[in-house]
Amino acid sequence: MIEVNEINQNVQGRQVLNQLSCSFGKGRIYGIIGPNGVGKSTFLDILSGVEKPAQGKVLLDGKDIFTYPRKQLARKMAVLQQGGLPPVGFSVREVVGMGRYPFQSWLGGDILESESIIDTAIQSMGLKELTHRKMDQLSGGERQRVALAKLMAQEPSVILLDEPTTYLDIGYQVQLLDKVRAWQRERDLTVIAVLHDLNLASLYCDELVVLHQGTVAAAGTPQEVLTAELIEQVYETKISVSAHPLTGSPQIMLQPSEY
Repeated sequence: MIEVNEINQNVQGRQVLNQLSCSFGKGRIYGIIGPNGVGKSTFLDILSGVEKPAQGKVLLDGKDIFTYPRKQLARKMAVLQQGGLPPVGFSVREVVGMGRYPFQSWLGGDILESESIIDTAIQSMGLKELTHRKMDQLSGGERQRVALAKLMAQEPSVILLDEPTTYLDIGYQVQLLDKVRAWQRERDLTVIAVLHDLNLASLYCDELVVLHQGTVAAAGTPQEVLTAELIEQVYETKISVSAHPLTGSPQIMLQPSEY
């Protein structure tokens, strides 16, 4: 579905992506992981068509992503930026309804019947009681749920998430990623998420892509990727790996230096 071919990109004069190539198939959840400063968010901006690489191509369904008209691309792909939505003065329903923008005609009307789609997105994210609440009256976790409902209303086939669990406590982290996974399975979506927490990435992702020194250091299932040797190489820290008692997914345990 998405092919990345030999991407190069510079940020403030520093090369952060170097001949990076990988692919993402339909109906899978992918985690993009790696240390701070390796270009994870830059890579996501290129995948979304927001930022053009200095060299290389991104193909979506066999077509250069930068040749898609913006509205046509938005019907295929939705992006949740890091930090979610700001606490603006719109109501929850108004913000979720903004997800229908790609389907508006030039006169401003929705090509499809949007009200039921918006209702479903609000209900799915447990926001019915907050429908008329203003965004600046919500907690960070509630705003993040609104941001995801907006994406649901957009009805994409590809979702890009940039550190969606940042600033959320562990309860909200699990709740949000549970919703993403349930929605992904229901609609057979492709989800590509930049994740900081390796244990969450292991629990929720089908495959992981590890960025290191501007390129792909490893790619595969969490069992294949999350090894003590690779983590030490990429993150320069010693860890222990054990299997989750319920899922069997590898889980990282930090190892203090005195041990």
